[in-house]
Amino acid sequence: MDGSTSSQAGSHGGGPQVAVAVRGDGRGSRRAARWAAACMVPAGGRLALVHVIPPVSFVPSPSGERVPVEKMEREVVEIYAQDSRARAQEVFLPFRRLCARRTVETVVLEGDNVAEALVSYAAESGVRSLVVGSASLTWLRRMLRLRDVPFMVLKTMPSSCNVFVVSRHRVAIKFANLARTSKSNNAKVQSISHKAFSQIQRDWMQDKQSLNNLVDDEILKYSGKSSSDSCSQVCSSLSTSSNAIKSSESHGRRILGGLGRKTPRRERNKDIDAIGQCKEVRYVALSSVEESQPVGEVATLRKELKDTLMMYDRACENLADAKEKIQILSGECRDDVNKVQDALQREEELKQAVVDEKTKHLQAIGAVEMAKESFAREAYSKHKAEFVANMVSTEKAKVVDALLSTGKSCRQYSRHEIELATDYFSDAKKIGEGGYGNVYRCTLDHTEVAVKVIQQDSNDKTDEFLREVEILSKLHHPNLVLLLGFCPEIGCLVYEYMDNGSLEDQLINNKEQPLHWFLRFQIIFEVSCGLAFLHGTKPEPIVHRDLKPGNILLDKNYVSKIGDVGFAKLISDLVPEGLTEYRDTVIAGTLFYMDPEYQLTGTVRPKSDLYALGVIILQLLTGKRPHGLICSVEDAIEKGILSDILDRSQTDWPIAEAEMLAKLGLRCTALKCRDRPNLESEVLPEMENVLSRVTASLKLENIIAPSHFICPILQEVMENPYVAADGHTYEHRAIKAWLKKHEVSPVTNQRLPHRSIIPNHSLHAAIQQWKLRTSF
Repeated sequence: MDGSTSSQAGSHGGGPQVAVAVRGDGRGSRRAARWAAACMVPAGGRLALVHVIPPVSFVPSPSGERVPVEKMEREVVEIYAQDSRARAQEVFLPFRRLCARRTVETVVLEGDNVAEALVSYAAESGVRSLVVGSASLTWLRRMLRLRDVPFMVLKTMPSSCNVFVVSRHRVAIKFANLARTSKSNNAKVQSISHKAFSQIQRDWMQDKQSLNNLVDDEILKYSGKSSSDSCSQVCSSLSTSSNAIKSSESHGRRILGGLGRKTPRRERNKDIDAIGQCKEVRYVALSSVEESQPVGEVATLRKELKDTLMMYDRACENLADAKEKIQILSGECRDDVNKVQDALQREEELKQAVVDEKTKHLQAIGAVEMAKESFAREAYSKHKAEFVANMVSTEKAKVVDALLSTGKSCRQYSRHEIELATDYFSDAKKIGEGGYGNVYRCTLDHTEVAVKVIQQDSNDKTDEFLREVEILSKLHHPNLVLLLGFCPEIGCLVYEYMDNGSLEDQLINNKEQPLHWFLRFQIIFEVSCGLAFLHGTKPEPIVHRDLKPGNILLDKNYVSKIGDVGFAKLISDLVPEGLTEYRDTVIAGTLFYMDPEYQLTGTVRPKSDLYALGVIILQLLTGKRPHGLICSVEDAIEKGILSDILDRSQTDWPIAEAEMLAKLGLRCTALKCRDRPNLESEVLPEMENVLSRVTASLKLENIIAPSHFICPILQEVMENPYVAADGHTYEHRAIKAWLKKHEVSPVTNQRLPHRSIIPNHSLHAAIQQWKLRTSF
């Protein structure tokens, strides 16, 4: 049991002796409070009002659901319990007015059983009397076998507290002093009418006054006698007076309690005071009065009670239905509120969107006006540019016609032909990207070619295109990339396709199948021959200016050819080494391969390409990138550890010949042009000497003939190689005889798309060169 107490006025020492059990919706509680204030507590006395509430078993959520306290936090449950006890204090307001001029204390108890809570309170608080209101008489409820709160309180109240059950016409009483000698609580319950109770209360007050006066007279009368005699006589007098009082009662009721017992003075005084407790503690001794009621009235009351209970059940059902409807309507109302809020939000969003669209519309109108003005300006500029473009196109056509008239082996292709061959320049056909455009692999005229598309977004690149066409159309050498054609409409150059890519791909990126050291020696010699051809061009020498491994291409037979001569310059006169030969305002080339003197002064001369050739020689020997390579090789030669820095993918390097090439590469990379060797008179003879030494050591006449020199049909070195439609090279007489009898490839055994064959000039030159070397 849990309880809270509050007081209306200050206490006067000790708790109240009378407590009234009340509830907020019963007339019996108001009747009990009114009766207790009138009959039990004098004006200025203290009275306790007790109200029992059920303990907190659930906490309502904001949505109306009941959540058990076991699922809630302890602090939340405590706050809700305190709030419930505070609301319970409102029950006492009407009862305070009924107990005017009396000190009222309020007590709120918590318990599932009201009767047990009241009994526990009476036992713990020490009140002497508990007053409970009842709507019907106890004897009637007993007949109907109904056990309400008053009945349970009467039954279970301990012997230390008096119980008064106040109904409309009667008062049922259970006295504490009747059960003092008994261990059980089954004391007799007595019933008396309000009128009789008031009459007896008045008679007791008169008898108490007479008894007090008699006791005083007897004490004075026998005060001079011995103590034992005086005590006996006083008790006898009190017994006689008590009998007189009993006989004087108008209704013949007997006083319970044995006030006439012979007891010591102290006990007698207590019994005398017990009579006067109607104004202090209100102990009243009443005799049991059995009242009879007509049987018909009992039957009528029983029927009315049953009807009342049925009406109560129907009311509970209606209340449950009403609560369910309220919950449904509340849910629908919440849904409607949410819909209204969503609609309002969408309305605000639409309004904002309208404002934004209006702003955009105004901005668009302003932009249109500005566009009209700029369109007028652009129309004028376009007309002017078209006029200039027509002039440039005319001049370009003249240059192209001049090129076509001089380059007999160079064919002009249309834009449509190039687009069809490259699938409109699809990424699947792209094989590389250069500084001036992309490179695509495709087939033109039944020949696999590489198409380089110049990005003509500047005049410099257009000039570069025309310069490369002009130069390459005149150049034919086994170690220079062969220009097969061009397209002036979109700026395309058509080269022969090189199957093995660039030297950089094979040297740096291809670690799985590295180049054999003999092929490296051969590539150095072939590149030197190609440079010698460019520098020996008449009437003006040609300087490449961007020689590097990426611009040295290898065909399927690993024959090296120099490509990308877009930066080449024609030198009109050959002047002494100390003088400037050609000065360019824009430095062209690639770092690490660029002549240091050219970087500083912009002066270009044939020996500028020798610097790049020297770096390439050192790269082919070491397989390393050019950064810091020159210093590494110099230190290795000085310390005699050149073999330690040679490319370790090759284990049978000819150390002496490799050192000769390393020293030649270092001489080519001298900082000043005058300190570099001459290509024709020094570099080429040195290279031929190195090749002859390694050829003699390997007995090239038996083992060095490359496999691509062998005809797949005749299985011998070709004299006049021709390329068939399957891309393979054959001896001319052998493939010609084969095509007369067959329509499939002798190598792949697949049907040939056509029977045309073209001469392989580069391979023919390589075979002739190989034969020249093996004749030493």
